[in-house]
Amino acid sequence: MNTTKKPNYTLPIIVMFFLFAMISFVTGFQNPFGVILKAQLGLSNFQSQLGAAANFIAYAIMGIPAGLMLQKKGYKFSAIAAVLVGLVGVAIMFASSYVEGDAIFTIYIIGALVAGFSMCMLNTVVNPMLNTLGGGGKKGNQLIQLGGSCNSLAATICPIFVGILMGNISAETSLIDARPALYVAGGIFIFALIVLGLSKLPEPILDAVKEEKSESKPTLGGALKFPHFVMGIIAIFLYVGLEVGIPQIANLYMTDTAAKGGLEMNAAIAGSLVGMYWFMMLIGRLIGSAVGGKVSSKAMLSTVGSVIIILLVTAIFVPTTITVGVPGISSGETISFALYKAPLSILLFVLAGLCTSVMWGGIFNLAVEGLGKYTAVASGLFMVMVCGGGIVNAVQAAVADSLGYVASYWVPVLCAAYILFFALVGSKVTKRDE
Repeated sequence: MNTTKKPNYTLPIIVMFFLFAMISFVTGFQNPFGVILKAQLGLSNFQSQLGAAANFIAYAIMGIPAGLMLQKKGYKFSAIAAVLVGLVGVAIMFASSYVEGDAIFTIYIIGALVAGFSMCMLNTVVNPMLNTLGGGGKKGNQLIQLGGSCNSLAATICPIFVGILMGNISAETSLIDARPALYVAGGIFIFALIVLGLSKLPEPILDAVKEEKSESKPTLGGALKFPHFVMGIIAIFLYVGLEVGIPQIANLYMTDTAAKGGLEMNAAIAGSLVGMYWFMMLIGRLIGSAVGGKVSSKAMLSTVGSVIIILLVTAIFVPTTITVGVPGISSGETISFALYKAPLSILLFVLAGLCTSVMWGGIFNLAVEGLGKYTAVASGLFMVMVCGGGIVNAVQAAVADSLGYVASYWVPVLCAAYILFFALVGSKVTKRDE
């Protein structure tokens, strides 16, 4: 009789959930922090988004090395390394609040880049680790979905939390006001570091390497012979820029317009509205997981791609004088929750979160269809293409500087149009001749 006691991974699973949330929470800093630096240093919209750009460009630099580290060193080593890098990134951003002049921006960008390295490394580790801790199959998938929900929840909380800290944006607003958010991030990273250090985790990747035969390994070049995969990674690049750009430019639009007296709201209200976008993504993911087993990825991606184009184009053309009551959190002498007037276009941008929520999974499934042995190596390139969140967003911010906030949303419309094309036409499984 086998009396071996099955390991209890409850605590490591909880830590993975925290890390899943931290990926979104720390990434989400770059939006409200950009608003703060814009007011503090008099930056342009483009410059205010360079922190987000650095955060996402880090994926292009670290994506493949993070995958190689995971393959050679395993889950525990990679996770601890990611948390340590994250602590360094948070510390650098914290240090930027103590300096003055142009050095503030330079040090902050460096911190955002280092934090981006950590987020990429964590993304590389967390998904497969949760699947492993769940034992694979349905339980593993369930843990990943729960982790994704933590990710969306943190994305909802981050802009609201930092918005409350900021209050009304003025020339006196600075990164000092956002230090409590960095305290929270640092505290959770330290907690995760301690627990990971004390935990014993399964290492199936290392075990597989020991048993690996001397057969040739699948290469990235082999994966790139599939045209639908190439078009799929372009779709992922544009998707992340679309997902990030919609709320971040909306936040700039609301805070800047409000500061000029065009809207009756402050940074906290704007942050709560941006948080609603991420909350819509949370709802969309829950709905997507419920219907995903009944609806094909092609049908789902085609539907949300069409709907988001309709929402964004409508938002661009609807008069800004048309307003609706939307819920928001204000931070004056007391924190209050009430309905505030906002342009109808803002509500349409918020609702777009329902569509962006399921795009990643749909694009991924269609892009790796038929890749077979190349699926694992192809997945690594998807992480590299997350850099689109910084590049496309920076392009949209530059358009906002030149043509205005509302007109800049033609950039995500074009991104959505390509994603719709990929779903309808580009996702057909083909392979070039050897």
